[in-house]
Amino acid sequence: MHIDPRIAPDPDLDSAQFGLCQSLTRADRFKVRHLVIRPGATIDTHSHFHRAEHWIAVQGSGRVTLDGQSQELFENQSIDIAVGTQHRIENHGKVDLHLIEVQTGTYLDDDDVIRPSS
Repeated sequence: MHIDPRIAPDPDLDSAQFGLCQSLTRADRFKVRHLVIRPGATIDTHSHFHRAEHWIAVQGSGRVTLDGQSQELFENQSIDIAVGTQHRIENHGKVDLHLIEVQTGTYLDDDDVIRPSS
C-alpha cells in the first residue's frame, strides 16, 4: 500500500484495521481524508450523529451498504452518506481501494462513531 507524499507535504498518516488513512485538510465544518482499503478488508457498519460523508472511489471498487441496502461503488463514482445513516464498505476486489472521504458537519472528531449493538 502506498500513499503519495506529494498529496500532502506533511501527511497525517494512520494505520487502520482496514488499511491506511491520511488526513489531507481540515477546517471548522469539513475534513478531507484519503482512505486505502486493502483487498478483503472492511470498514465495519457505523453511523455518525454530527456529520455527513461523501466517498469518491479514485482507484479500485467496493461494496457499500447504506441502512442495509448494498450497491457497488466503482472507480470514478461517488456516494453520499447522510447524517445518521448506518454504512459500511468492503473491498472484495484484488487491488487496494482508494477513497477520498469528505466529511461535513458541526462536529468532525473521531469519537462521533456509533456502532450498532451486537
